[in-house]
Amino acid sequence: MKNILEYLEHSATTHPDKIAVLDPEKSATYEELLDNARRIGSFLSEQEVPHSPVAVFMDKSVEALTAFMGIVSAGCFYISINMDQPPTRIRQILETSNAGSIIILGSDTSVIKEAGYLGKCFDYHHMIKHEINVDALAKTRENFLDIDPLYCNFTSGSTGIPKGVLVSHRSVIDFMEYFPSLFHITEEDRIGNQAPFDFDVSVKDIYSTLKMGATMVIIPKKMFSIPTLLLDYLCDQKVTTLIWAVSALCLVSQLKGFTYKIPDQVNKVLFSGEAMPVKQLSTWQKYLPNARYVNLYGPTEITCNCTYYEINREFQAEEKIPIGRPFPNEKVFLLDEENKQVTTTGVNGELCVSGTALALGYYNNPEQTKRAFIQNPLNQNYLELIYKTGDLAFYNEDNDLCFAGRKDFQIKHMGHRIELEEIEMAINSFSPIERACCVFEEKRNRITAFYVGSMEGKELSEQMRKSLPSYMIPTAFRTITEFPITPNGKIDRKKLLEMCL
Repeated sequence: MKNILEYLEHSATTHPDKIAVLDPEKSATYEELLDNARRIGSFLSEQEVPHSPVAVFMDKSVEALTAFMGIVSAGCFYISINMDQPPTRIRQILETSNAGSIIILGSDTSVIKEAGYLGKCFDYHHMIKHEINVDALAKTRENFLDIDPLYCNFTSGSTGIPKGVLVSHRSVIDFMEYFPSLFHITEEDRIGNQAPFDFDVSVKDIYSTLKMGATMVIIPKKMFSIPTLLLDYLCDQKVTTLIWAVSALCLVSQLKGFTYKIPDQVNKVLFSGEAMPVKQLSTWQKYLPNARYVNLYGPTEITCNCTYYEINREFQAEEKIPIGRPFPNEKVFLLDEENKQVTTTGVNGELCVSGTALALGYYNNPEQTKRAFIQNPLNQNYLELIYKTGDLAFYNEDNDLCFAGRKDFQIKHMGHRIELEEIEMAINSFSPIERACCVFEEKRNRITAFYVGSMEGKELSEQMRKSLPSYMIPTAFRTITEFPITPNGKIDRKKLLEMCL
């Protein structure tokens, strides 16, 4: 296998009339999805050459997923642009990608024009009326290689310009070779999609669905601010599988959504993106005791995830949930600051990854690609690229990897090097606290703790002094009703810093 379209084509053959994807407005069977994808692909083959980027500017929906498959049919790769982003960021993405075509819904191009885009805009509804050009699509497939790009997801860049992580068909195929089978995702599953389509968590939803002939239920973003609507939708749609960001799961448990309704058909809960607070996990385990829980870890640059830890017991509040062990066909190891391998239990090192799942690099950005994707310093005999994640981890006594924070969340305060995550874990261990996040204000040289919970800051400080040295005690404590969340479902630390001003 060398093209992800083979997943769709196989499922369209075996389950032509089965619903492949649905949202609150519409649905598409596998046969309809494939047919419309071929029409879009035929249209684009007259506009673009293979390997070109094509942007999709629409909310996550049946149409957006169909557009992705159409772009791939034309031999191009897709870039999903979140419509909630400001025009400046949209302009940066379009300039970096140099996309010559954008697919939209309808004829309103005002937002695109406001971003300064001068390329071609095509209406989805017009494209799906195009005749299928069998010869053009066949020729594209004949010249296709599995290392050709599939999608480009833009992440934040240290320079302030978004970086486009370019991922090949081969990397997704390699990951999907193991992901559904490891967690028993089958054609019977209904996968509840939480992640936006410009976030790689959605890659697991999309391609697990297409590979296994399952059904993907797209959950609108607005439902994640109203737990009753969300739980009604999960129950009504008989969702069985959640592959969600930690913050999305915490929203349900923090706001006591399970006292309203329990989505008892959910039997798999896979989470990633941040450290899962033990109390929130325990709440899910309490109300869905028979579900399978898995902690997933991995940055966008290694195609979704590189390690996993299946949770088979209850954790105590002060415990750290491991990120586990590598997926098959991925090598995950730790390097110290001198690029020597770390194997000693309890000693931190930077987490590095090697394998087929590595991205093709950052699109149109050779300098940052060279800095992040480097030759394995442990191998001097042949070319072996690794990705240095910038994350710190250590091995526990069971030889499972445990996340120990970002290198850039490591601060120097009062002469000491401090991991902010260690402070967060201490706060999260107190029963009146729902969730906590710490930020470091460099100008004021102080640590501020934000938290959802009922404890007073003075009491928190006193309790923390029982387990942490004084230099790790936050200077300021601020209670909030909910955390600001990034489009990718993580706590927005930049907004927390702005709230300190």
